Amino acid sequence: MLSKSQISFIKSLHQKKYRKEHGLFIVEGIKSIQEFFRSSYHIHTIFYNSEQYNLLPKLPANINLFEVNNAELDKISTLQTPQGFLALVHIPKNKTLNSNDLKKQFTLVLDGVQDPGNMGTIIRTADWFGFNNIICSKDCVEVFNPKTVQATMGSLARVNIYEEDLPALLANNTLPVFGALLDGESIYHTQWGNEGLIVLGNEGKGISAEVIEKISKPVTIPRVGEAESLNVAVSAAIFCAELVRVRN
Repeated sequence: MLSKSQISFIKSLHQKKYRKEHGLFIVEGIKSIQEFFRSSYHIHTIFYNSEQYNLLPKLPANINLFEVNNAELDKISTLQTPQGFLALVHIPKNKTLNSNDLKKQFTLVLDGVQDPGNMGTIIRTADWFGFNNIICSKDCVEVFNPKTVQATMGSLARVNIYEEDLPALLANNTLPVFGALLDGESIYHTQWGNEGLIVLGNEGKGISAEVIEKISKPVTIPRVGEAESLNVAVSAAIFCAELVRVRN
């Protein structure tokens, strides 16, 4: 049985301040937990409903297991309908971006993406299309936000996320910088080469002015209908699909 202090501690991790303070974030659902278990991430504790214990994989001794009932799971879960498993996972130390790791491939660069669902969907999309790295501006939504983690469906365990000062990064960059802009060249006519950075902007404001200055190749997804704009996660999927198509 969970104590009040344990419940309070886990619930505190719903907030960014306490995730940062304690170096832990929440993953829910056995499939997502298994993805982190198979990755370089380190799992601290798994809370499980006894009715679903048989779904747990064989775990090393250094992972804590704690049985909880449905009422307790309801209290600590971030979901309206808990999925029977909740894990606390260690937040890795900030990864250092090596520019050599970006060569001979395309990398998504996110400028001010704020919606956790969009961020999670972009990470999941990048994983689907085989993109290994995503670079985020410092004002992007935190990738360990529970809604973001949930939306990745475990893909966060496989995609490297870097937080960078984008203007500074792009100023010292030698790769082509493609930017998703309304007045760019059609995505279907663009000469991509075999490497580059793909910049996608904030849901409402688009790409910031100081980042636009660093874009060498504006690219647009041609509009056929009357919609004012595309969701940033949808745009990311179209860019990823087109890049995979032309490379293959």
